[in-house]
Amino acid sequence: MPDRGGGPTGPRIRVGRPSRRVRTLLMTLGVLAVLLMAFTMFAGFWADWLWYRSVDYSSVFTTTLWTKIGLFFVFGLLMAVAVGLNIWLAHRLRPPLSAMSAEQQNLDRYRMSINPYKKWLLLGITALVGLIAGASASSQWRTWLMWVNGVSFGEKDPQFKLDVSFYAFDLPWYRFLLGFGFAAVILSVIAAALTHYLYGGLRVTSPGARATAAATGHLSVLIGVFVALKAVAYWLDRYGLAVKSSDFKATDNWTGLRYVDANAYLPAKTILFCIAVICALLFFATLWRRTWQLPVIGLGLMVLSAILIGGLYPAIVQKFQVQPNEQAKEAPYVEKNLKATRDAYGIDGTKVTEYPGTSQTEDKTQLRDDVDATASIRILDPNIVSPTFQQLQQIRNYYAFPTNLDVDRYNKDGKDQDTVIGLRELNLNGIPKNNWINDHFRYTHGYGVVAAEGTSADSEGRPKFTESDLPSKGDLGSYEQRIYYGEKTTSYSIVGGPQKEIDYSDDSGEKTYSYKGDSGVNLSSPVNRAAYAVAFNEPQILYSGAIGEGSRILYNRTPKERVEAIAPWLTIDGDAYPAVVDGRIQWIVDAYTTTNGYPYSSRTTLGDTTADSLTATNNNRAVVAQQNQVNYIRNSVKATVDAYSGEVKLYEWDTKDPVLKTWMKAFPGTVESKTDISDALMAHLRYPQDLFKVQRELLTRYHVKDAQTFLSGSEVWQVPDDPTNKSGNAVPPYYLSMKMPDQKAQSFSLTTTFTPNGRDNLSAFMAVDAEAGTSGYGAIRILKLPTSTTAAGPKQVQSQFNSEQDIAETIRLLRGGDSEVEYGNLLAVPLDGGLLYVEPVYVRGGGLKYPLLRKVLVTYGGNTAFEDTLEEALDKVFGAAGAPTQPPPDEGDEETTPPPTSDNPTVQEALDDAQKAFEAGQEALKKGDWEAYGKAQQDLEDALQRAEDAQSRAARGSGAAAGDGKGDSSPKPSGSPSPKPSGSPQSS
Repeated sequence: MPDRGGGPTGPRIRVGRPSRRVRTLLMTLGVLAVLLMAFTMFAGFWADWLWYRSVDYSSVFTTTLWTKIGLFFVFGLLMAVAVGLNIWLAHRLRPPLSAMSAEQQNLDRYRMSINPYKKWLLLGITALVGLIAGASASSQWRTWLMWVNGVSFGEKDPQFKLDVSFYAFDLPWYRFLLGFGFAAVILSVIAAALTHYLYGGLRVTSPGARATAAATGHLSVLIGVFVALKAVAYWLDRYGLAVKSSDFKATDNWTGLRYVDANAYLPAKTILFCIAVICALLFFATLWRRTWQLPVIGLGLMVLSAILIGGLYPAIVQKFQVQPNEQAKEAPYVEKNLKATRDAYGIDGTKVTEYPGTSQTEDKTQLRDDVDATASIRILDPNIVSPTFQQLQQIRNYYAFPTNLDVDRYNKDGKDQDTVIGLRELNLNGIPKNNWINDHFRYTHGYGVVAAEGTSADSEGRPKFTESDLPSKGDLGSYEQRIYYGEKTTSYSIVGGPQKEIDYSDDSGEKTYSYKGDSGVNLSSPVNRAAYAVAFNEPQILYSGAIGEGSRILYNRTPKERVEAIAPWLTIDGDAYPAVVDGRIQWIVDAYTTTNGYPYSSRTTLGDTTADSLTATNNNRAVVAQQNQVNYIRNSVKATVDAYSGEVKLYEWDTKDPVLKTWMKAFPGTVESKTDISDALMAHLRYPQDLFKVQRELLTRYHVKDAQTFLSGSEVWQVPDDPTNKSGNAVPPYYLSMKMPDQKAQSFSLTTTFTPNGRDNLSAFMAVDAEAGTSGYGAIRILKLPTSTTAAGPKQVQSQFNSEQDIAETIRLLRGGDSEVEYGNLLAVPLDGGLLYVEPVYVRGGGLKYPLLRKVLVTYGGNTAFEDTLEEALDKVFGAAGAPTQPPPDEGDEETTPPPTSDNPTVQEALDDAQKAFEAGQEALKKGDWEAYGKAQQDLEDALQRAEDAQSRAARGSGAAAGDGKGDSSPKPSGSPSPKPSGSPQSS
């Protein structure tokens, strides 16, 4: 038997077997590591594919993906070939070895070290530049798709007579190709020069010729290609003048040719193009002449020409031809800019009407009836009352309302009514205990719509809810109330599996539910679970027992996220709003197509133009892609997102928009026809705020059509700052049902005001018909006040409110204790040549955590009222207290004087009760006891009503007209303080 411990065989057996096992183990671990890394990289891609497939927009994913891949490989390969070919050619053209100089001897060491690896080095360099170039090119997928699918605008620019599509779709692609060409040539020149130097084709310190004939020819051709590309650049720059931005005295971001561009830069670019072509030919000629003398002279001439012709000459023209007579020289080009800008932003049809700014009616009592016919004045501010909705309708801590509610229209009793609406969305911060199961499995959705009348409040200043409670009930009828997709739903949820969800709670306890929709991605597959475990960095998704058959993961749950993901070529409006449509809650999202290549149209930055006092405090209201500079915009798409199923639909809204048509060619089948919009949905579509804000900013300058006036700047307006707060941001536009002077009936409108540049008085009022589906939708009207008038602007009106002694004293009383006063939206309504301003005032305090409507400020024609209700304030402003046509308003105002005393014991008893109720109210006011105060006001109102009824019956018997309980006909108990200082925060 052989010795196991010795001999040649034993040791080889014992050493060999463990060695193979170790190698196998290491190879296995290496393969697993590579697979793990690959799967980690693949997980995000796979999750995205699954998501797009789940929303039935997989074509968007595949089109975008294949476009990026195609651009990556094509341009990466072109760059790699260009650089690699020139390195190979430079090596091929190397001179034969000869007696080496000291310089060459030093380089010989590098050549010797490189030679064994030169193939790999060449591949490495070309692969690196190819990867970088390919990655850069893949980011141009939008530019490529717009170029290859571009459709005609049907409009030509005024200078070159080319279709606008050339500037919007073609020119950006040509510029990319030109930039890529420059990069390829520069890298090739650098790589070739280094190779020539390394192998002796170029010399720096060696005696004799500095370059071999082969190196000279090679590099000359490359430089000639560079100069030829520069010639192309000069030629394209001619067209680029039509979309060139510059600061002009009348406006920032001016776009288009001016006098100096058309008469100096344009001919200069043409001359430089010719010089560059000649210079490029001289460089190509070195293949035969083998000298750089003429090309260098030509290059110097081109540089000198660029300085003299392209720089100095235009400056001379500007200085000595334009400046002495600027308005006359620039006027024709300003007219082109005016027309193009108005067309590109959809403001070309704006109707500007002269408006006196002051009422022409002497007897203002005649206007009281006209107020109700002119506007349904909304006193419920959606940007103030969210805490009130929260306090009164939250029901459970794990529900919440958005910071800013929305205004919509709902039909009630055959009449459209402005309604403030919000959804009771899921609030994970309010659940009893945060853990992975609760956050992602049990608490998964909100529940129900809460809506209130926009034009009124109850006797306590609270909203008059038309849809409320949990489950919600009211005027909206039956609909699917569960909200799985909403503005506050930013976390993923896993639904439909073995783990039951909390549906809602009532007096009988918690109700459970299991999601029945087909939204989200199915997690039944282990591969899917693993992919999402990696993508969300949550390993429990892989092995949790709460996930089983039927489990689906919901994510990308905010309406804006979903629309932006399936239509990355759209710019999304900052305010998505909910509506109940055909038994479902639908989020409505406005989306825009834009370009910055519309010739002569001035540019604007969306983020700056759409900023106001609301976006400053609520980032969710900021427009997506806010830093985009554009000079063309259309509200081309209306999108909906189902709050239960997450289904996204895109509807073609602007059927004439060539940019949308281009994207519809690139992504066929993604956008549905406008005719597919149902009547129920159409009733809730509206004119978008962000588009309106962009247009109003442009109209501060582009409301004029005369070039001379535009250049003088005498008619420049500005959007006033929001006077209701100290943020210093622009006042937001307001939705309001109203009619302009040339309209016969009210329409749902979006309104704003303008003031002169640098001043606070009113210069104009603007409104757009915001009611979709009507013939007037989108019509912009501007009422322009004479420059000689000093009609008060919003800031002056607010200052007037604050400076009125009686109002200021009442505000001081309302702020007593720990109470806070909040000013609501300052609404402006054109009325009989003047402007009616209305502002609700809210009080938050006295132990309450939410604001209640306490007063309404109204001013018109210099008359101001600060009353408990809108009707009272309007009556006081228009002096309509005794008007027989007015219905008896609310008699709950203790600030009025008593009616004549009566011998009627019923009247006297009622007046005694009114005196007691008044005193009780004043005592409660001093203590800050709002509940007792409200009860006292109700008692006072009842007593006054009894007194008025008895007085009316007595007056009717004697033929006398009955008082309306206002002004001097309301009882003011003896010894009470003066009416205004004692003004109470009675509920509206």
